Amino acid sequence: MRKYIITSIFVSSVIAVIVSCQSQEEIDLQNYMSNGKDIYQAKCQNCHGENGEGLGLLAPPLTDSVFLKSNKARLACIVKNGANETFVIHGKEYKEKMPAFPEMADIDVAQVITYVTNSFGNKQAFVPYSEVSKDLENCKK
Repeated sequence: MRKYIITSIFVSSVIAVIVSCQSQEEIDLQNYMSNGKDIYQAKCQNCHGENGEGLGLLAPPLTDSVFLKSNKARLACIVKNGANETFVIHGKEYKEKMPAFPEMADIDVAQVITYVTNSFGNKQAFVPYSEVSKDLENCKK
């Protein structure tokens, strides 16, 4: 009986460890989401809203996963360098200039993009720092 109890405890412990293990990407995603939320609240929320709803026709909502997916390679450039172009989101035109955040490190840009593209009804993949760095190298200045 004692051997059965010890074996059951061991097997239960092994199963608990296996179930609770996360891949490095899942851990990175959680860290990026947490840090990205802090950055969003400090730099983006004032215009784009607490829930990504935007600010009238001044700042577009961040709830359009179609726009975010189709502009994935440009998002880092938009965040870091700002934007002075018209965006059409949910059928509405947004013409106001978005300020640049040149002081943001590439990792900060990656974290805020990961947060935005996985919040507000968006469900996209983790955006690694290496991808953002590559995208930033390709920005038109």
